[in-house]
Amino acid sequence: MLITTTHTVEGRRITRYCGVVAGEAVLGANLFKDLLAGLRDIVGGRSSTYERELQGARELAFDELAARATALGGNAVVGVDIDYEVLGKENGMLMVSVSGTAVVLE
Repeated sequence: MLITTTHTVEGRRITRYCGVVAGEAVLGANLFKDLLAGLRDIVGGRSSTYERELQGARELAFDELAARATALGGNAVVGVDIDYEVLGKENGMLMVSVSGTAVVLE
């Protein structure tokens, strides 16, 4: 599945627009407590533990996006937007959401 932030794919023609698709992943409050406990792994102001969790959530969101595009008959997703939102009481959750347009490429 080709997934791109651009609205076209160089050298390929979009033959059908299948619809808007999205994927989401939410990291819960307990995860943040665990991550804060692991802050001793910070080097230069970065937490590799936290970054790994965010990367995993982003990958889950992209997997969901691709599955929904496939279900609509698409073989690519164009115009992808990636968003991060803090949610919940006392901002205890983080949501990673991705959305775009499922298309069929020639």
